[in-house]
Amino acid sequence: MAMDKPVLALVGATGAVGTTMIEIIDSRESVPWGEIRLIASARSAGKVLTVRGQDITVLELKPEVFDGVDIAMFDVPDEVSAEWAPIAASRGAIAVDNSGAFRMDPEVPLVVPEVNPEKVTERPKGIIANPNCTTLSMMAAMGALHREFGLEALVVSSYQAASGAGQPGIDQLQAELSAVAGKDLGKASGDVAAVLTEAGIPVGGDSPFPAPLALNVVPWAGSLKDDGWSSEELKVRNESRKILGIPELKVSATCVRVPVVTTHALAIHATFSSEVAVDAARKVLGAQPTIVVKDDPAAGEWPTPADAVGGDPTVVGRIRQSLDFPNTLELFVCGDNLRKGAALNTYEVAETVAAAG
Repeated sequence: MAMDKPVLALVGATGAVGTTMIEIIDSRESVPWGEIRLIASARSAGKVLTVRGQDITVLELKPEVFDGVDIAMFDVPDEVSAEWAPIAASRGAIAVDNSGAFRMDPEVPLVVPEVNPEKVTERPKGIIANPNCTTLSMMAAMGALHREFGLEALVVSSYQAASGAGQPGIDQLQAELSAVAGKDLGKASGDVAAVLTEAGIPVGGDSPFPAPLALNVVPWAGSLKDDGWSSEELKVRNESRKILGIPELKVSATCVRVPVVTTHALAIHATFSSEVAVDAARKVLGAQPTIVVKDDPAAGEWPTPADAVGGDPTVVGRIRQSLDFPNTLELFVCGDNLRKGAALNTYEVAETVAAAG
């Protein structure tokens, strides 16, 4: 890295996550960057965006735009990252990729700064991967508890927001909610598909979701894999093992899509190698700078997506000792999937790389 302040590039600057990334950069009291370059497809090149009070013209994604770049953050689809992150690395940049293209590559570290920041220096391909937003939502909490008590097994049920399917998912949910608004809810709940079809809203194969999401929950996220598992469920398993450094960690996940625009929630059943008490766990979690503990059921206080949306911390609550499983905690976690689940962690990785030199 150059002796003066490093140059940061943001690839996918005009997309949903890229826009959130710019908001995060703007919100920082200070940044370590000497220059920020905004990069996007030819369709978006030439647009002018304002970052930290400076108007910056978006550049077209070409190999030469990475010349002189120290760190390049990629907020683009898998296939774009798969092609262009190695090109950026070949031009001397360290690529921090938010897609799924490199997450399970053994030569690419999968990094959550609260859990395994030391891995940013182990990058033989010049690429660092950002985890899936579902996995990320629980990693700060699980990493802290693992360091203290030794994690052995996870059973996770996720309740994933529509924005996890991108802008098409948000648009679909908003259209569905508009269609059922004002209807007799009992009737609409029983036949949402017919209501949507009558309103000209796609259902099933033409929708981002395999079933109506309004007034409904859909026990599916991702694509079909072997033995009935979804890709999202396998990501939770495989990425948790890699980030936490526990290759044999037992993990079972069920991923559910819910009619929430932004913020994923997870119900977690976590088993540890040593005895763990609720008060001790609450103390460990409360000491983490990126976690907010909201856990007072008697006062009606527990995490909901509305508590986490638009914020950087993950919110943790409903912390209970399992009645039937030894050394086991039950807890509920909410995290904004567009911020910590994507843009924020990618940016924090870039900051960690810059600090490591």
